[in-house]
Amino acid sequence: MRAITAQDRDAGVGGLTLTDLPHPHAAENDVVVRVHAAGFTRGELDWPATWTDRAGRDRAPSVPGHEVSGVVAELGYGTTGLTVGQRVFGLTDWTRDGSLAEYVAVEARNLAPLPADVDHTAAAALPVPGLTAWQGLFDHAHITAGQSILVHGAAGSVGSIAVQLAQAAGARVTGTGRAADRDVVLALGAHAFLDLTADPLDDAGEVDVVFDVIGGDVLARSAALVRAGGTLVTIAHPPTVRPRDARAVFFVVEPDRARLTDLAQRLRDGRLAVRIGEVRPLSEAVVAFSPERRTAGRTIIHVAEP
Repeated sequence: MRAITAQDRDAGVGGLTLTDLPHPHAAENDVVVRVHAAGFTRGELDWPATWTDRAGRDRAPSVPGHEVSGVVAELGYGTTGLTVGQRVFGLTDWTRDGSLAEYVAVEARNLAPLPADVDHTAAAALPVPGLTAWQGLFDHAHITAGQSILVHGAAGSVGSIAVQLAQAAGARVTGTGRAADRDVVLALGAHAFLDLTADPLDDAGEVDVVFDVIGGDVLARSAALVRAGGTLVTIAHPPTVRPRDARAVFFVVEPDRARLTDLAQRLRDGRLAVRIGEVRPLSEAVVAFSPERRTAGRTIIHVAEP
C-alpha cells in the first residue's frame, strides 16, 4: 500500500516521503480501515509517540496522521461492534502507524459508525477538534448554561468547535484571535470577540472558564481572568501561572466512541460545523505538512474515493 512515512526524527518535514509499505495486520480487537480521508496535526512530528511504541521502542519509519474516515476492510480476532464494509471514523492509536496511508490498523473501540449522509472529508476533520473541545469544556471544566467562557484561538480547528459547543450549552462565549478572524468567530455563535494583537485581554472581564489552545504568554495572562471556583483548561502545555482559587487543567484528548457518535449526529443535523481549508491527495500530503503552510481551516488528505 502507499503511505506517507516519517523516516528521521531530526529531519522533520524533510524526512517525510510517499512510499510503499506492507498491508497492516489486524491484531486482537483491531480493525483494518480502508482510508478515504485523513487528518493530521503539523506538530505531531515532535511528539515522542510518533517515534516510539508503547514500550518505548523505536518504530521509525512511522506513518503520521491520527484522524481517519473510511470503510472497515478487515476484522481482527475478537473484534465486535463493527462489521466489514461499515463506514467508520475516529482516532488512530498515538503509538502506532497512522492514517496517512491507504490502510490503517486501529483499535475498534477508537472508531464510531459514520452515517451515510456525512461525507468522509468532514468526518476526518472532526475527531481531534471535536473530542478535544468536548472533553475540555464538559469533562474538565464542567461548563453549564449561563456561565461565561473565554475561548482562545476561536477560529482554529479546536477553538471553532469549542465556541459552537459552549454556545449550544447556553454559555456566554467570548472568542479571541486575529482581527481577520472576528467575523468568522461571531458567525460561529460567539457573543463577543477580542483581537489578541490589539485589544487588552482584560476586556474579557472575569470568566468562569478559559479554554486555551495557544499557550505561552496568552495562557499565563489568562490565569488572572478566571473567577474563584472557575477553571483554566489548556491543551498547549501545563500552565506555569495558575489562577487564584480556581483549577488549572492540562489534558491530552482521548478516544471516545460514544462522544464521536454524538458529534457526528450534530454534524449531520447542521448543529455543528467543521472548518476545512483545503483538500489534497495523498501524493501532496508532504507539501500540506509544511509548517509554513497556513489555511483558514483544516487540511484534509483524500486517500481513496468512496
